[in-house]
Amino acid sequence: MATATLDETQLQDATTAELVLAAQDGCRDSYGELADRFGRMIYAVCRQRLRDDSEAQEVAQEVLIKALEKLHQLKEPAAFAGWVRSIAVRQSINRGTRRPPGISVEPQTLECLQEGGGSPYESVVADERADHLHAGLHRLGQLDRTTLVAFYLQGQSLAEMSDDFDAPVGTIKRRLHVARKRLAKELEFLAV
Repeated sequence: MATATLDETQLQDATTAELVLAAQDGCRDSYGELADRFGRMIYAVCRQRLRDDSEAQEVAQEVLIKALEKLHQLKEPAAFAGWVRSIAVRQSINRGTRRPPGISVEPQTLECLQEGGGSPYESVVADERADHLHAGLHRLGQLDRTTLVAFYLQGQSLAEMSDDFDAPVGTIKRRLHVARKRLAKELEFLAV
């Protein structure tokens, strides 16, 4: 099956490994068949991670392109399904960490915005929560406070924070985790 072209019947009857080998030898039709066979699975993986149809479609297309570019690196053709799935997972995670947080546009949210906010009571409660949060932040150490402020208030991505703090993304994730726990303890202390 290492020919540069395959007819329609050969494409449909070929195993995944045969299609991969043919695609590695330059058969575009065999890669098209792989994309047809695994496109839905790739989309499903992306959709599950991103929870957004249009982003999942975009990332699925990016995965197919990346898989085509890197196909020569695949040493075990029969492992194509798992290999392309891992690409889909990584691409989805990358997209998820780079996108800004979503904004809710549910009808209740829009009504609240149109009415200029909630009731006076809700406004007082929100102000009190904000005051507690800021008091808790000020009780934290400098590193914890700047980490939380950068991520939650300034909306920086993990990659941006990694550059700003001159630390790996894994370290930033750990700092966020620890800082959130410390802030929760401070907020418990302030609530008493």
